[in-house]
Amino acid sequence: MKRRFNITGSCNQQKHYMVKLDERLKRIKEDYVDEGSYFIINRGRQYGKTTTLKALREYLKDDYIVLSMDFQMMSAANFADEQIFTAKFIEYIENLLSDEEELMKNIDETAFSSLISLKNRDDISMDIMFKGISRMCKTAKKPIVLMIDEVDSASNNQVFIDFLAQLRGYYLNRENQPTFYSVILAGVYDIKNLKLKIRPAEEHQYNSPWNIAAKFKVEMSFSSDQIAVMLTEYEEDHQTGMHIAEVAEEIYRYTSGYPYLVSVICKYLDEDVPDKKDFECISDVWTKRGIEEAVKLLLKENMPLFDSMIKQIDIYQDLRDIMEQILYQGRKIPFSPAQKSMNLGVMFGFLKEEDGHVAIANRIFEMYLLNLFIAQEAVKSDMFLYGQGSKNQFITGRSLDMGLILKKFVEHFADVYGERDEKFIEAYGRKLFLLYLKPIINGAGNYYIEAQTRDAKRTDIVVDYLGEQFVIELKIWHGNEYNERGERQLANYLDYFHQEKGYLISFNFNKKKEIGVKELRVKGKTIIEAVV
Repeated sequence: MKRRFNITGSCNQQKHYMVKLDERLKRIKEDYVDEGSYFIINRGRQYGKTTTLKALREYLKDDYIVLSMDFQMMSAANFADEQIFTAKFIEYIENLLSDEEELMKNIDETAFSSLISLKNRDDISMDIMFKGISRMCKTAKKPIVLMIDEVDSASNNQVFIDFLAQLRGYYLNRENQPTFYSVILAGVYDIKNLKLKIRPAEEHQYNSPWNIAAKFKVEMSFSSDQIAVMLTEYEEDHQTGMHIAEVAEEIYRYTSGYPYLVSVICKYLDEDVPDKKDFECISDVWTKRGIEEAVKLLLKENMPLFDSMIKQIDIYQDLRDIMEQILYQGRKIPFSPAQKSMNLGVMFGFLKEEDGHVAIANRIFEMYLLNLFIAQEAVKSDMFLYGQGSKNQFITGRSLDMGLILKKFVEHFADVYGERDEKFIEAYGRKLFLLYLKPIINGAGNYYIEAQTRDAKRTDIVVDYLGEQFVIELKIWHGNEYNERGERQLANYLDYFHQEKGYLISFNFNKKKEIGVKELRVKGKTIIEAVV
């Protein structure tokens, strides 16, 4: 059977190219399950949680009885009240054990039958069910592990909160009343946020019925080395001639190892990029240029992961404000898990903590958010309209004249915003250049903000356009000495990108400034500098 890259549902090693999970599974077993921990794997959408749970079930089966549930399989009606939920939960256990002969070999038949009989009682309640579960756990030949995927499907139901409270009670008293040896829940929402979903207006919304949960510290994102191992298997089957380590590192640079994004880029490279006219042979596909094309296709897709992002930033305006300040202004915002919107952004997988500050989780999300924010502002932006109207003069054949773009931007900026004050320019200057640039490269190129150089004074934008790459530094002017240092920094940065020419836009508040564009030679590099 031909293996493919999978982006729908969980992955299977026999059917799909996937990152090896052995080390992850080993650590979860040794550090959590073997220790009898109750914990939750909460990560953003499409982060490989289900794939991990399915692999973990197989990994644990020799030492444990694993009851693996998926709450998506239970309808909303199953959570209508305690009696209905309890009966359905017992029925779920019955189906799991009855369908697995190997599991039933380790279950005491009398205890099992006693538990199953409870579902038909008119007075069935959660405490009665847990007493039955306790008897089954006590008599089982192996410890029983409960695993529940997609807990978000139930987490806005009070009956589920009561279920967690019962788990907590039995956990605390398990020396006297045997219960599940380990409990694993998986979903996007952290347990402490369950009440947030139910009653967002209440002050005690963070009171948790499951504060016994161990902190889950296992890394779920992929490293470039892990991506390389997956690509090695692909290369053995397809003989593309790719430089595996370089391709893996480039994919990682865009995704920061977000599992879904890694898989979808690889899938585009495997299935879609080869059909593009600029990629005549397979050796052209698995390259930096091929990855740029895959990213371009990805950013045009309407996919659930992006839909979820849009939904959350529409709901939480503070979360949107944080993202805009990071992207447009280069703000270094201190990270605090106690800050509600920031914490939600990390939980959803859109934000991350980096060196004590909050950052966008990966370059793909940055590019998507920039496209989104600019699209929403384009209709009321004079600079966008200027860029759109001037587009044709900047493109000759397949080449982009970046020097001319800077020259015209300076002219248009002076016309529209020349009298604005320093505060306005610091807050909006870089945004206005991005609005100007977007319609010019739209459809043929992408750009991203280089995270390594982003701060309130300096931001580097990297533009990829039909195989060409342009490095543009946007800088707030803070005196001649600072300006000259910025020129040297850009020259050094051009070495990193193997470029001989770079571009610099300086937003200058000096009353005696000379507006315009000039060419400089700095450390052997050509720099086109525009002063606004």
